[in-house]
Amino acid sequence: MGNCCSDVAGGQTAIGGTGGHLNPANAPNDAVDRFLRSRGYNGLFSQIELSFSASGLRDRDVLSKSDPMMVLYAKGKNGALEELGRTEVILNSLNPTWITKQILIYHFEVVQDLVFRVYDVDTQFHNIDVKMLKLEDQQYLGEATCALSEIITKLDRSMTLDLRRREDSVRSTQSQNCGKLLVHAEECVSSKTTIEMILRCSDLEYRDLFSRSDPFLLVSKVVEGGNHIPICKTEVIKNDHNPVWKPVFLNIQQVGSKESPLIIECYNFNSNGKHDLMGKVQKSLVELEKLYSGGQGGNFFSSAPAGHNSHNKVLKSLLFVDKFTESVQYTFLDYLAGGFELNFMVAIDFTASNGNPRLPDSLHYIDPSGRPNAYQRAILEVGEVLQYYDSDKRFPTWGFGARPIDAPVSHCFNLNGSSHYCEVEGIQGIMMAYTSALLNVSLAGPTLFGPVISNAALIASQSVANGGRKYFVLLIITDGVVTDLQETKDALVKASDLPLSILIVGVGGADFKEMEVLDADKGERLESSSGRVASRDIVQFVPFRDVQSGEISVVQALLAELPTQFLSYMRSRNIQPSL
Repeated sequence: MGNCCSDVAGGQTAIGGTGGHLNPANAPNDAVDRFLRSRGYNGLFSQIELSFSASGLRDRDVLSKSDPMMVLYAKGKNGALEELGRTEVILNSLNPTWITKQILIYHFEVVQDLVFRVYDVDTQFHNIDVKMLKLEDQQYLGEATCALSEIITKLDRSMTLDLRRREDSVRSTQSQNCGKLLVHAEECVSSKTTIEMILRCSDLEYRDLFSRSDPFLLVSKVVEGGNHIPICKTEVIKNDHNPVWKPVFLNIQQVGSKESPLIIECYNFNSNGKHDLMGKVQKSLVELEKLYSGGQGGNFFSSAPAGHNSHNKVLKSLLFVDKFTESVQYTFLDYLAGGFELNFMVAIDFTASNGNPRLPDSLHYIDPSGRPNAYQRAILEVGEVLQYYDSDKRFPTWGFGARPIDAPVSHCFNLNGSSHYCEVEGIQGIMMAYTSALLNVSLAGPTLFGPVISNAALIASQSVANGGRKYFVLLIITDGVVTDLQETKDALVKASDLPLSILIVGVGGADFKEMEVLDADKGERLESSSGRVASRDIVQFVPFRDVQSGEISVVQALLAELPTQFLSYMRSRNIQPSL
């Protein structure tokens, strides 16, 4: 995937990219993002091709073997099944290898549960298209279920599942053996060749009355019918008629080929979203490479007004290519296939501002009905996704801002109550340690992040020293504004060189505006007390809120950015997967 960043007030926004961030609700460049969406840009995705084979199927035919067909479903959170596709029918086989593949869109930030059902298609239906078959008329052989994440995190992206009958899945007794299903996943990437370019312009027109223009570039590909699909934008540069933008990255797969035409438009940024077109030029990657090698600029053109037959006017404004290089860019799934993992860590705010946990108005109140509070929901929403990317599922879990029994206030204590180790087993282990801690600590304060960030950074640095292929994700859940702001900044700047991302989720009704300074999407890059600037943005902050049915949660929106942060770390250090 390509990478283009938008930088207004220091924050980055990736469009079609592998670096920077796209946060439509909170990004500093909302107007540009709205503009892109209005022009057809809908975000990033990865296509996964699934292949299927089975062995040891049950024989339901009297005079011959079964004629199996496999049906794939997506399972929603409410348990409802949506059929995604069917394979062909294999005649007389208990060990079929189906040719038909199924293409899925992989989303890192959600758990995509899949159900596979195998049927024996009766002979009388063999001449009917499989899409027209009524499944209730076929003999059910068995089914299996798993999450897409479970398949793609296997080193060979293959997973063998036990087939069993529906009625067996709800029984406590041992299920009847109905055979096995092998599912193999491949990422649909036709090219990993990426072009890096540094673009600049000269002699741009004045568009603002009392100042110079604020230009940015929008790169689009031309599709059938002559329509333009945006694939990349640069950052906005303030008050500059000769701007030089940060490097942009375009994947050949995005573009089509090096000969495919690209439309490069230069706009003057307006905060109301109505950006002024200052000129455009059509060039292929081949032609842009020629501009680079020849050291020459290409003229921008102005569009003729609608309804006029006159030719586009040649402008004195020029586009230059100061850098043009090709390289192989590995994908997030390549690193997973190479054995890299994401390790989940949690830190929970136990300060007194949360309220007495025994009272229903407390943010830490454990509802007897089983309804999770905001802390539990945040843990579940992040943990249920990340658990598949961590092979041992042992998660470091801390609390802060409380007084353990017979001890002073601690700003980083092991949630499991141990004085020797901080890990718990699985997501349920986190939930159990959390509810237990509520009974064994006294809520206190103040709200300090520095100690837990330093602890997480220590684990990450030890992993690097030991040659570990791990990337760490620390979830901090808090109800208030941090009081050790400079110490937190110092810890974050130091941690920015490590394989670590930090998600901060604010719960409750506090005003979290001061927290946004920690998130470089919304301000300047963090600087420590010694003047050192963070090497990259590792923090994402969001206030937790209820979402309507069918909407993606704000926590999931944060998770969607993790593959980008993972890749920015790996690529900045030239770490390559062992494929």
